[in-house]
Amino acid sequence: MTSESVAPDIVNERELLILYATETGYAYEVALRVANEAKRRYFSPNVQGMDEYPISSFITASVVVFIVSTTGSGTPPRQMSSSPLWQTLLRSDLPVSILDHLSYSVFGLGDSAYERFAWAAKILDRRLMSLGATAICQRGEGDEAGRFGIEEAFDPWIENLFGELLERSPLPEGKTIVPVNQLKPPRVRIRELDINDNDGAERVLRENERVLDSSDHNWVTLTVNKRITSPEWFQDVRHLEFDSQKILDYRPGDIAVINPISNSSDVSSLLDGLGWTEVVDKVFEISPAEDEPPLPETVPRYTTLRDLFTRHLDINLVPRRYFFSLLYHFASDPMEREKLEEFAGLEGQEDLYEYCIRFRRTIREVILEFKSVQIPKEYIFDIFPPLRPREFSIASSSKVHPTQIHLCIAIVQYKTKLRTPRKGVCTSYLAELDEGTRIPIKIRSGLLRPPESSADTPIICVAPGTGIAPIRALLEERVSEGKTENILYFGCRSFRHDHYYQNQWKDYASRGVLKYRVAFSREREDSSQSDQVKKDNIWKVYVQNLLEEDAQHVWEILGKKKGILYICGQKVVSLNHSRSSNKMPSAVKQAIEHAAVAGGDYTKETAKSFVKVLEKEGRLFEECWG
Repeated sequence: MTSESVAPDIVNERELLILYATETGYAYEVALRVANEAKRRYFSPNVQGMDEYPISSFITASVVVFIVSTTGSGTPPRQMSSSPLWQTLLRSDLPVSILDHLSYSVFGLGDSAYERFAWAAKILDRRLMSLGATAICQRGEGDEAGRFGIEEAFDPWIENLFGELLERSPLPEGKTIVPVNQLKPPRVRIRELDINDNDGAERVLRENERVLDSSDHNWVTLTVNKRITSPEWFQDVRHLEFDSQKILDYRPGDIAVINPISNSSDVSSLLDGLGWTEVVDKVFEISPAEDEPPLPETVPRYTTLRDLFTRHLDINLVPRRYFFSLLYHFASDPMEREKLEEFAGLEGQEDLYEYCIRFRRTIREVILEFKSVQIPKEYIFDIFPPLRPREFSIASSSKVHPTQIHLCIAIVQYKTKLRTPRKGVCTSYLAELDEGTRIPIKIRSGLLRPPESSADTPIICVAPGTGIAPIRALLEERVSEGKTENILYFGCRSFRHDHYYQNQWKDYASRGVLKYRVAFSREREDSSQSDQVKKDNIWKVYVQNLLEEDAQHVWEILGKKKGILYICGQKVVSLNHSRSSNKMPSAVKQAIEHAAVAGGDYTKETAKSFVKVLEKEGRLFEECWG
């Protein structure tokens, strides 16, 4: 703790309702930041999830701030889409002036690599306005893929928001805005328990399992952990199989949610660096401080520092400016304090980008470099973000594997100018799991869905790389049901190195239940070209090229037979034979437009309307990532 005074407890009747909708937890973190800004201005924030807040209370609310994320290609998070509040707001019989008493503001989180960037925030904003509500300030749209993350949009939005709110509700008499560099009270209380190490370890384990058991997790055992790229290939892609010993209920397109565990040596090095070596396994009770929102449901009541930093707090994220504004308070060295203060300020953003963001320097690495930093245990939930669960498309059909979940995942590892390679926390954890290990997995519904009709509706699947995961689940199910009108366009680099599940596809093709074409972008199955030809890249083929070649057949399936199109995989790929880049889903849609021109009664100008028809009729599913 530094010598600076702590911001006083702020109690005021000017309540500010802050509703969030999140899929991974990030929108919740941003909502807490808005709450902190409200407290600095003597508002009383009330932070709640959109799915928790009662409709009856919302109808009488006067000022509401929404923080909403966007899932996939424009889908609202479940916490918004399935909430009674949103379902009520969508009713067509609502009077157009029903919310004319409400002032609101919306901040959206998204990724500009997606076509419908921050789409959930946009549709919420428009709906509120159409029902008579008044926007306090212009909608904010934070781009997580931006150079400085969401900060570029968040800073001006938060200033505009509270500038307008203070115009309407001035500060209480005699009060001034709490300085931004003044340390606020901690989010949690910690109570040390007098328990010996063995009893404490068992108690923490029981508490962790109790929390997971109460949150719809399925305990499964890893039975297969197999690399499916060749040993000499640059990328490690794994096929994993988990068995639950009981029937699992999921559909093609559903998602496996996995709670990662941080590397033990990374955790130990951080705890040692913070001077907590002697107390890492001491059990304590943790609870929210007064007037603070509850902790995430996955955080156990009884825990240890080692357990928290292994399972619940993220030490491997790349920190942004807000992190440095907090860390500054706990550095005792004047030079380190000066540098942290610089990173926390607007004028230091370029330096922060070069130091941290560009090379993907992690929270752990930053703290270990600033050696004078000593963080009080009560502030760990303020400094460290939660270790969010990771989502993976399930790569199996429950009708074919009723007690199993299969995954196809690329292990994230890459190099920067830093000495230590960057690694994905969850994929590294999964890659190192031994067969026989038991872990909890939660199942969530996804964006992709099989045809609802019992008839053999034809489908076209486009799946570069690990986008094949949900497609494998879909094809397994359809083949098991005797449906034969299945077409797969799979994209990979090499026939020899990353041609995932090729034996399964060849078997389906030989049985007449699948038409299968592969786009090899680096090496063909029958490659005999000279080195110079390969160097010139004149024969690179991508999935969109195959779709264009098959334009007449594509039109037959989608235009005449009313088939369904599925697009899954990474968004950014090279196009045609050039060195330029674009978004894979957009390239595929352009190929579909070409099919509408080649086979249907469309011009180049009107062909885009055919893709919109597919989307409107629910015959185009897109599950892609940046």
